[in-house]
Amino acid sequence: MAQLIDIFAGPGGLSEGFSSIRKDNEEAVFQHALSIEMEQFAFETLKLRTFFRCFPKGKAPEAYYQCLRREISCDELYEKHPVETARAKIICWRARLGPDGEEPTTVHDRISKALAGDKNWVLIGGPPCQAYSLAGRSRNRGNADYVPANDVRQKLYVEYLQILADHRPAVFVMENVKGLLSATLNNVGMFHRILEDLQNPLTALKREGRTICNDANCGYKIYSLTESEELTDKNILSSIIRAEEYGIPQTRHRVILLGIRDDFPTVKPDRLIPCKHVSVADVIGTLPPLRSGLSKIPDSAVAWEKCLHSQADTAWTDASVHDGNSKAVHELIHKYLTEIKSPSAGRGGEYIECDAKASVHTDWYYDSRLSGVCNHNTRGHIAKDLYRYLYAACYAEIHDNSPSLRNFPRELLPEHMNVESALEHGSNFSDRFRVQVKEHPGTTVVSHISKDGHYYIHYDPSQCRSFTVREAARIQTFPDNYLFCGPRTAQYVQVGNAVPPLLAKQIGEIVVKVLDDCGIK
Repeated sequence: MAQLIDIFAGPGGLSEGFSSIRKDNEEAVFQHALSIEMEQFAFETLKLRTFFRCFPKGKAPEAYYQCLRREISCDELYEKHPVETARAKIICWRARLGPDGEEPTTVHDRISKALAGDKNWVLIGGPPCQAYSLAGRSRNRGNADYVPANDVRQKLYVEYLQILADHRPAVFVMENVKGLLSATLNNVGMFHRILEDLQNPLTALKREGRTICNDANCGYKIYSLTESEELTDKNILSSIIRAEEYGIPQTRHRVILLGIRDDFPTVKPDRLIPCKHVSVADVIGTLPPLRSGLSKIPDSAVAWEKCLHSQADTAWTDASVHDGNSKAVHELIHKYLTEIKSPSAGRGGEYIECDAKASVHTDWYYDSRLSGVCNHNTRGHIAKDLYRYLYAACYAEIHDNSPSLRNFPRELLPEHMNVESALEHGSNFSDRFRVQVKEHPGTTVVSHISKDGHYYIHYDPSQCRSFTVREAARIQTFPDNYLFCGPRTAQYVQVGNAVPPLLAKQIGEIVVKVLDDCGIK
């Protein structure tokens, strides 16, 4: 059983995928030795899931499901099972890596204790990526006080290098955003620098003035998982994994690198095997329908229905003033507005009893012991956003794509300084309201989903809302018995920052084959 250490773990997407890999006798292939995460609510989620994995597959106690159903608290669950709770607390360490974080010697000692002398283990994780993402760089350019060299997030990958040099895992997997390929620091391409540094961690750490606890020669060969080839400057685009090509229901494109220690010179990884696309509807279509909430005015099912029915005869819904495909959209809008009713599940809840098997990957998502779904409740929206969401969903139902602002009736355009520019010239603001198209993979779930739901509009016009945490989690391929802790905003952030566990499982299976080829059991 290979030891597994997860750093910058978030809520545990990578470790969930790796930990789900089983031998024929259902014994786990990887022994989860340590996860490091600094954010409080992500850490609580990680600890709860680690507790769940301390039990044999299918043997989690009923109290775990009581906790998911909100019948008991996490603390009450932990009190009922002190042995597994103690084990989860050993595995999960809430700590900050990098500047202003834990002392390097403390990190070294904690990892050494977790490994207990094991030299052939696996390191996984993704250093925080906001400084490399295209959106993050755009925001930073608008900040006159932003100095890239002073942004500690630019160098958090050095903490990854430190662990590689000090502890020399046999294999590592590192994930980051696609924007890494074009990011620069002091006119040096970050991807090229990171690739060189991962190949030679000792050299990189000496350049950074870091203390090294193990001066033995330590090098790695870095591979693509899409071509099974060693990465060089000539094929860096092969480092991008397009998740939708591997059964993940979203167009999530991320750089994922696999490193193999260079004392296994003949070992090469397999590549990921493409498969049929999975749509949004395939994974969320069976979840209980919900209505959105109303913000800024008293909310109720009756008020929600009245708010929508009031629009049935307004100018923006009048099909007679439109023609062609646009007329079809407005006729559909009118149909929904006159027939719409609040769903029986209302706005949902932190737990809803139901039978909501996904139509694909059913065994992966579904747990019959749960008898429902968690984290499936809606947020409130202003009335005009409900109308925009309904319009966008009807447009997508007719056109099979999401509308840009140019497609919206004038009456529904937001009062924003960027609107006129977007209408005239086109810009990123043009798709300010993005419906997730039913029969296609969704767009990338990112942490911004916590801010508002405008990029994650449900395709069903009768629901007039953005995605719930559980819908985002299903698109990220988290199993239904995976509970996200903390307030709803924190839950969204956790889901958006995670690696899809089902993609991680496929990568983990490649790592298992690499370990076998290295003679590591």
